[in-house]
Amino acid sequence: MSLRSFLENMEKRGEVLHVKDETSPSFEIPYIMKSFDNEGPILLFENVEGSKTKVVANVCGTRNRICEALGVERNGLYQKLLEAWRSPKKPKIVEDGAVKEVEESDLFKVPVLTHFEMDPGPYITSAVIHAKSIDGNIENVSIHRLQVLDEKHLAIRLVPRHLYKLWQMAKEADVDLDVAISIGVHPAVMLAASSPLPFGVSEFDVANTLLNDNLCLIKCKYVDAYAPADAELVIEGRISANKEVAEGPFVDITGTYDVKRKQPVVEIVNVMHREDYIYQALLPSGVEHKLLMGLPREASIYETVSKVVPKVYAVNLSVGGSGWLHVIISIEKQLDGDGKNALLAAFAAHPSLKHAVVVDSDIDVFNISDVEWAIATRFQACEDLLIVENARGSTLDSSADQETGLTTKMGIDATRPLTKPKEKFERAKIPASKHVEELTQKLHVLKY
Repeated sequence: MSLRSFLENMEKRGEVLHVKDETSPSFEIPYIMKSFDNEGPILLFENVEGSKTKVVANVCGTRNRICEALGVERNGLYQKLLEAWRSPKKPKIVEDGAVKEVEESDLFKVPVLTHFEMDPGPYITSAVIHAKSIDGNIENVSIHRLQVLDEKHLAIRLVPRHLYKLWQMAKEADVDLDVAISIGVHPAVMLAASSPLPFGVSEFDVANTLLNDNLCLIKCKYVDAYAPADAELVIEGRISANKEVAEGPFVDITGTYDVKRKQPVVEIVNVMHREDYIYQALLPSGVEHKLLMGLPREASIYETVSKVVPKVYAVNLSVGGSGWLHVIISIEKQLDGDGKNALLAAFAAHPSLKHAVVVDSDIDVFNISDVEWAIATRFQACEDLLIVENARGSTLDSSADQETGLTTKMGIDATRPLTKPKEKFERAKIPASKHVEELTQKLHVLKY
């Protein structure tokens, strides 16, 4: 179960666009990625300037492709994720894998992209990183950006979560932290690595459950860490206990530049890859970035809100909200007040959330015009507005306190009030015969 097998499947479905013209990893490939960002195809760059390696992008750029990767319909996606979180299974450890075909030591041979005009240099965006605690009892797999410093060193952005905690534990013992940096893995591994799991649960185990017990890992040769046996590229390294450098500023999920800050240095001890490996790129702030970060949080919101209202129909961490700061949730409510309970549950499930909108089941959460109509016709600010001041938010929000992350959160209950007749809030419909439906479809095809 590899990235390559998934690409073969997508090729059969006509979802891969081959870019045969020569393109530069500095700005040109990212520019094309940006132009195909909204529900676009997988992009395979076959002629990369200065490299014999192909670059693939936008692999997880649509919800439908992610569902294809997990073998589920869209309405079963959250349940698939939640079940895997509850029932992680240890993957098999194998002696050999395709990623071991070639060994080298020069990071400059990898076609790492430079994305935006003010970037200080190239950086890796799709790295799945495995590490263990120094006693070997705790594992973590997560995605982190890595700035290329030279052919032997990277700077890693460590948000204060699980990998940061493992690094702090190693730092207190005055030892470097071994890591395996895998690039070019199956979408299920990417999604598992993005999941908000408890500290101590290995995301590789969750990925193995998502892949129906078909994930195989290899132990790295020079560091005490593991990587998918069928990865395209694996970088073995150690996060320094004491060396830090200025990292960034780089573009994050909101499309704005993150702040420049001191971050640990990773010393590279080995690079191994398939003979004809494909470098997987991910556009910072692109839809793929938002989906991989947001979908697991949608599942968390779905599960938490489901505990306080009769039914949750859909959840959308919207693209306009950077797939992170804004959510729209459609629910079934029994009593007035259910909407506000749903809002509070959503904020609890995803602490970075800034604005939340709750709507009825007749509103399409993926149609922003539909959502706006619900706010226009079903919302009264004096009754249905929820404001939470000085709450923990996200430092990715440029308007929040960049040091503490404190922000003001807003919830909008745009569900219809049960104190008024339901028909007052229903949209008018035009009856359609079979003849007129067929004629309308024909006219749309002809663009008449």
